[in-house]
Amino acid sequence: MTSNSTTPNKPTPTGPGRNREAAGAPARRPRPKRGEGQWALGYREPLNANEQFKKDDDALNVRARIENIYALRGFDSIDPSDLSGRFRWWGLYTQRKPGYDGGKTAALEPHELDDRYFMMRVRTDGALLGPEQLRALGSASTEFARDTADITDRQNIQYHWVAVEDVPAIWQRLEAVGLETQEACGDSPRPFLGSPVAGVAADEIIDGSPALREIKQRFIGNPAFSNLPRKFKTALTGHPSHDVAPEVNDVSFVGTVHPEHGPGFDLWVGGGLSTNPMLAQKLGVWIPLDEVADAWEGVAGIFRDYGYRRLRSRARLKFLVADWGVEKFRSILEDEYLDRRLVDCPSPASPRVAGDHVGVHRQKDGAFYVGAAPTVGRVSGTLLSRLGDLVEEYGAQGVRLTAYQKLVVLGVAEDKVDAFVAALDGIGLSARPSNWRKNTMACTGIEFCKLAIVDTKNRAAALVDELERRFPDLDTPITVNVNGCPNACARTQVADIGLKGQLVLDEDGRQVEGFQVHLGGGLGLDPVFGKKLRAHKVTSAGLDDYVTAVVHAFLADREGDETFQDWVLRADDELLRGETDVRTLEGAR
Repeated sequence: MTSNSTTPNKPTPTGPGRNREAAGAPARRPRPKRGEGQWALGYREPLNANEQFKKDDDALNVRARIENIYALRGFDSIDPSDLSGRFRWWGLYTQRKPGYDGGKTAALEPHELDDRYFMMRVRTDGALLGPEQLRALGSASTEFARDTADITDRQNIQYHWVAVEDVPAIWQRLEAVGLETQEACGDSPRPFLGSPVAGVAADEIIDGSPALREIKQRFIGNPAFSNLPRKFKTALTGHPSHDVAPEVNDVSFVGTVHPEHGPGFDLWVGGGLSTNPMLAQKLGVWIPLDEVADAWEGVAGIFRDYGYRRLRSRARLKFLVADWGVEKFRSILEDEYLDRRLVDCPSPASPRVAGDHVGVHRQKDGAFYVGAAPTVGRVSGTLLSRLGDLVEEYGAQGVRLTAYQKLVVLGVAEDKVDAFVAALDGIGLSARPSNWRKNTMACTGIEFCKLAIVDTKNRAAALVDELERRFPDLDTPITVNVNGCPNACARTQVADIGLKGQLVLDEDGRQVEGFQVHLGGGLGLDPVFGKKLRAHKVTSAGLDDYVTAVVHAFLADREGDETFQDWVLRADDELLRGETDVRTLEGAR
């Protein structure tokens, strides 16, 4: 196990080749060229601002200052390098100051958009939330966050309107039931995605929950991994529906079966979206459950030691994997970090679509799990507390969050399913939602996010309401992902209809909120990034009519059971722009 005593700006020797000086070999002299800031190659200078504040003090140490200084003296006492940097390692970002429209996002310095309140993320890491956890999440929201709560696509609960004076009390409330905000943000191991139905699904290949718990126990809060070049996202699933979006995470473990060794995990690396989207590359290996944490440590170690720290825009693991190639990456992992060869195994087959587990499903033990869909992930503290009461009242096992802003209640007895589904409806959680409500996601947006340009949550919810009215009996799923900026927190590029917020010109030449449109993206069997049409933008006000026109065109022009994604690949641009009269299509057919 890696020691917790290392300094934050120096790699820890946990495998051959990790640290020549610690291993007794002569230290490498820094090379004269600037390089990409790769520690393992001796490139430690010069430092950008983020690398400097991480070198000055391990960001994990800011907790003591929050508890002993800032919470007592208030917002104005916060050191700027803590406020804009280290606070993130404890799940805290300043939220957007009210009254600043999208035109100010790029025009003002980030600190000029800072409000005196915080967004806070609570990590769940695929864990089961019982009544006590749900009520703690709910009460923290109602008492300290104005009853706000969102379920994110990282399986987090996200609060807003948090005052620094209340942060220690929130931590105390959450940590009493085993929840935390540590490294929920920052250049660190971000919250893990785990299968919501791990351990209960009848068709599960392998339950990876023990491996996620071991990774969290060994490495979260460990200074050896608290200073990575950039964010580091982990996903693990043993379910054949690949229900954690493994294609777009930095490191993913995906259930597979070796013909001799049985169930285990393939290893995928280098996925990520934002402005340079890349799909993860598959190593084609078999890793047993009890070696997953070691493999995670090796991948994270490569990222820490060889990752590009010079430019933030190229600091994600995906750039290193793209430059090295998967063969070199595997070789370095085996030779320098694991000190053993990985077992070859063909990568598992991909599902047609990823699993979201919404609806009622029988578990392998005879009970049922019930997946429910809050609209675009927006819930509240009051709702979470009431959900905890329902879990207790109906004797359910607990709740897991999903990678699609949904939740799944496990362990509902067969004779209680119908009553439980009705009770969920009563608090605003539908287990039988429309295709639109089930398949629409949205990021935080301009309401709270300093990077956003447009409104997302409210606009997406209104879009769902309108599409339900216009297409009440849609017979095929069409995913809609709404993002407030180019960073793709809501996975814009891998939705059937991806909407990236930006300012556009309306018919009168006025600058208004709008979206660049991505069409035909998806994960699963046919992973592809959505198609962008040249010079095609949609105003927020015109979004309902645009989506309606495209869906009408798809329904009129599709062939047999053709999916929306397949249709986009062959459809004329006029159809995708929503410019064709559907009656013309129907007449031609």
